[in-house]
Amino acid sequence: MESTTLPCWESRSSPWVTIHPCGNRILTCLGQGHGTKGVFELLSGWRRTRENVPFKDRVADAYSDVMVTYTMTSSLYLITFGMGASPFTNIEAVKVFCQNMCVSILLNYFYIFSFFGSCLVFAGQLEQNRYHSIFCCKIPSAEYLDRKPVWFQTVMSDGHQQTSHHETNPYQHHFIQHFLREHYNEWITNIYVKPFVVILYLIYASFSFMGCLQISDRANIINLLASDSPSVSYAVVQQKYFSNYSPVIGFYIYEPLEYWNSSVQEDLRRLCSGFTAVSWVEQYYQFLKVSNISANNKSNFISVLQSSFLKKPEFQHFRNDIIFSKAGDENNIIASRLYLVARTSRDKQKEVIEVLEKLRPLSLSKSIRFIVFNPSFVFMDHYGLSVTVPVLIAGFGVLLVLILTFFLVIHPLGNFWLILSVTSIELGVLGLMTLWNVGMDCISILCLIYTLNFAIDHCAPLLYTFVLATEHTRTQCIKSSLQEHGTAILQNITSFLIGLVPLLFVPSNLTFTLFKCLLLTGGCTLLHCFVILPVFLTFFPPSKKHHKKKKRAKRKEREEIECIEIQENPDHVTTV
Repeated sequence: MESTTLPCWESRSSPWVTIHPCGNRILTCLGQGHGTKGVFELLSGWRRTRENVPFKDRVADAYSDVMVTYTMTSSLYLITFGMGASPFTNIEAVKVFCQNMCVSILLNYFYIFSFFGSCLVFAGQLEQNRYHSIFCCKIPSAEYLDRKPVWFQTVMSDGHQQTSHHETNPYQHHFIQHFLREHYNEWITNIYVKPFVVILYLIYASFSFMGCLQISDRANIINLLASDSPSVSYAVVQQKYFSNYSPVIGFYIYEPLEYWNSSVQEDLRRLCSGFTAVSWVEQYYQFLKVSNISANNKSNFISVLQSSFLKKPEFQHFRNDIIFSKAGDENNIIASRLYLVARTSRDKQKEVIEVLEKLRPLSLSKSIRFIVFNPSFVFMDHYGLSVTVPVLIAGFGVLLVLILTFFLVIHPLGNFWLILSVTSIELGVLGLMTLWNVGMDCISILCLIYTLNFAIDHCAPLLYTFVLATEHTRTQCIKSSLQEHGTAILQNITSFLIGLVPLLFVPSNLTFTLFKCLLLTGGCTLLHCFVILPVFLTFFPPSKKHHKKKKRAKRKEREEIECIEIQENPDHVTTV
């Protein structure tokens, strides 16, 4: 009958255990950017249609203007996050997050394609029949409203009582549209403003480049903890005073071993070399040497260990480090553990990862079967993979973007400008993020992947509308592009930034990192869409001269009127 003594193996590791969950908040913040973009674009497309057109045609025109680009950007989101959700990703948290993002993008797409479109149809019917859009009742006549109080007129009026008929394009009077058309477009394309925009971009590029040169892997376990957790205080003190030492590494031998054999003793010393070891083995060997006791065989070794060594008060704490089993009258050591501490430099994370990479292969190749572990190794493994895997995903995402834009060519220069704009935004976010003390951890790189999609989502419609515009000059083309898409872009980025405000009140360093990255994403995209691109597109290709030539040719054709009179004889043709 075999019995086993199983002592309580208490943990002597660092108490980094209180991790603040914020995955739902991250998913909400990232999901709302693409979903609201589709809503605002479709709403803007609906408002650009004329109210005197049947509502079915208005819905068809709105969908034809918006859904093609929205489908392409949604596909890009699905491809990028689908790669993160694939089996190629070996970080489970990233995989689950990307799976949820893919589901969120699909739900957003089908919501806009179905339910929101139905709401537009319903709103079109109400407008056509002059029903109130909120109360769904018939709007009173102007004479009836004039006899009512001001608040009643404000609530029940649809804005058309002053005229006998509806304006065909009331969207031109929308306050954002009016501001862009009458004030902002004229100001940003002013010849005296352009030099200052160029200087602003040079400053932006300089700071971005300076930040990119300072990129470092500053992943810190404190970022994974709730800011009010007691573990934060422990981690701060440990990093301040004891950062030159690695965590206490548990060295677990999980199979019977001939500890009395000199070759086994030599292997243990070789494995523990370079570490400060808290080892019952070393203490026991020293005890045997000082006591002048010979324990060269199994029975003597275990007998002296149990009867003498572990009975002494200074060595009793080693009882929890050895597991004995008894088979009949014979005792065996079936498992034991040691503790190792390595001295490292200030940048200890890389060195600890190197120690792990060195010890783990030895556990498979050596004759001694062991496991090394510390609870912080979970973070170290995450730290080692947090940069490489998302960077590979981002690289494949950029490659797929290039492939898609190559096959779905709207205009070569449009694709070129899109790649330049996305690269500028991505590098800007990366550099400014580094200057804002945001390290390269898993969250920040996920945000960089999201920045790629966010920038394409907002820059692509603006650039392609500019490229395909047929106005005489580049300035007129960029004005037309801003009038068509500026309102939707401004509304979406503003709502996106407002949605980030609640992250400031979450007691977590992780959500604060998320707030910084997404704030830079929205800010850099807004800067490019409304300041940098409207100015730079007036300097560089594509040229609009060929549109002038085409219009002149059409004008000449209209001036040369040719009339053909056909007589009874079909062969006789008189040209006047």
